[in-house]
This record gives sequence, C-alpha cells and structure tokens, in this order.
Amino acid sequence: MRDHRSSLPALAITIAMGCVFAATPASGDAVTVRDAAGRTVTIKDARRIVSVGGAVTEILYALGLEQRVVAVDTTSLYPPRALTEKPNVGYMRQLSPEGVLGLGPSLVLAAEGSGPKETIAVLEAASVPFVQIPDHFTGAGIVEKIRLIAQATDAVARGECLAALVDGDLSALTRLRARITHPRKAVFILSFTNGRPMVAGRATAADGIMTLAGAVNAITGYDGYKLINDEAVIAAGPDAVLAMERASFRLDAQTVFAHSAFATTPAAAQKALISMEGLYLLGFGPRTARAARDLAIALYPSIEREPMPSDLAALEGGCRR
Repeated sequence: MRDHRSSLPALAITIAMGCVFAATPASGDAVTVRDAAGRTVTIKDARRIVSVGGAVTEILYALGLEQRVVAVDTTSLYPPRALTEKPNVGYMRQLSPEGVLGLGPSLVLAAEGSGPKETIAVLEAASVPFVQIPDHFTGAGIVEKIRLIAQATDAVARGECLAALVDGDLSALTRLRARITHPRKAVFILSFTNGRPMVAGRATAADGIMTLAGAVNAITGYDGYKLINDEAVIAAGPDAVLAMERASFRLDAQTVFAHSAFATTPAAAQKALISMEGLYLLGFGPRTARAARDLAIALYPSIEREPMPSDLAALEGGCRR
C-alpha cells in the first residue's frame, strides 16, 4: 500500500504558502452572489456581519474574518471563543428580525434552514443584504459553502485556500474509505421521546457523515428525522449507534442498549455506541473530513489512520491572511 504521509507535509506547506501570497485585501467593490434560495444578492459592505449557523461562523473564523463578525447564533460553538466574544442572536431556527437587524449589520449570512420563515421573509425584504448559505451534506457541499461565503465577503483568495485544504482532506478520506471492505450499518439517534427514538433518515447531516465515513445508514425509508417504533429498530439491525454530545441530552451505551429494541441489535453485542460533539459531527464545515475520519476509525478500528493536510496546516492559521 502506498504511504501518502510523505507527500502531506509538502502539500500542506504548498497550500499554506499559496494562501499567504494569493490573499488580497478586500477591494471595497460591490459583489453579487446567488444564494441557497436562488436569490441574487448584491453586497456593498461586508464589514459588519451577523453570522447564523455553526459552519458559517467556523468558516468566517477560518478565513480570518472574525473582526467583521458583530454577532453569532447559539450553534456557533467553534471556535469556542466565538460565543464568548460576540453578541448572541439566539437559536438559528428561532430568530427575531429585531434581534438581528438591531445590531446594525451590513450583511447577514445565515445557514439554509434558519428560521422561522416569517423572520426570514422580513430579513430578505430588509435593506441589509441577506444571504442564505446552502447546506448540502456532501464533501462538495462543504467546498460550495466555503466559496459562497468567501465570495460574499470579498475574500475569494482566502476562500480558495480553505477550499483547497478541505479538498485535500476529502481526498485523504476517499483513500481511507477505499480500505473498507465490509461497510457497517449505523443508526443515528437524535433523542428519545416517551421511550421512542428519533432517528435520522435520508437527506440529513447524520446520513451524510455516515456516507463520508464509509458506513451505511440503516434507516432509509424516509427523509429527515422521525420517531420510530421498536419494530423498525429491530428490522434495521444496526451494527453501531451514533449520537451527538450536547449539554441538554447525553446518551451512554447503558441507556441505549437497555432499550428493548436496541438490546436485540448487533450493536448491543459490542456496546457499539459512538458519541461525538454535535457541530464537529454534523456541521459540514471545514473540520468535517476529520470528523468523518474519526468516525470511520471508531467504526473500523483496524483501519490505519489517514493523515490529512489540515493535520499539518491548522485551519485556524493556514488561510487567514
């Protein structure tokens, strides 16, 4: 097997150096973008940004634009300092127009799915440019997100730097997946309600991260997140159970596999519960390829860890100038 590690330092250095010399200061000229809603938005001033969505904030910080960010939402958990050093506009799905516009932004960048729809309608109609950032749960979707944010903020060179770094990580992930000979089935539990699990189906971030990690979603009968019954869990027969770590809801193996349905699954025999921090696992931002690699190693412990360019060129520093 070819050893890719020897080429990684050179790749990381090339990417980082390209970021230093290719980056140019903001021109101050108006830029026009097409957002996730298909709207054409013209941006004349990107110096005061309200950032809504954990991946949006993470990308802005990775591009070195945190000084332009005037507020974030509660999902902006990375870098950790974002929530402590910036005003908070609340949860991305429960925004108020006054809470956003009252901060005097010159640009609002909001992840697709932000809401409620009444608030989004007001923000789209306001004089402040409002850009919805697409949220496609694929590697290409991450790169698309980076490039749109970079274009909207007149930081195209930095965006290309970050896109190249992420693309290198995704290539390493592809090599890792090629070593998986027997994909495992997994179920992602979002929560329990009255003893019934709410589980991720197709077209979800959980489904996307399983695919990137070389696993198979055992639940394919619907899109989104739904409560399912014991019979559906048993029929799915997952080899592993996935969950996200968050302060308001924590799952452990004992709790999951004490459940009558999960106790009968192949996952129960190995107590195969994998829990990861929510934004890292499901954010589909610059760190997602690394999260998928970590998930793959947890699912397939015998697989050799695949080094990635971002292991050697930190996202926080590589594309910020």
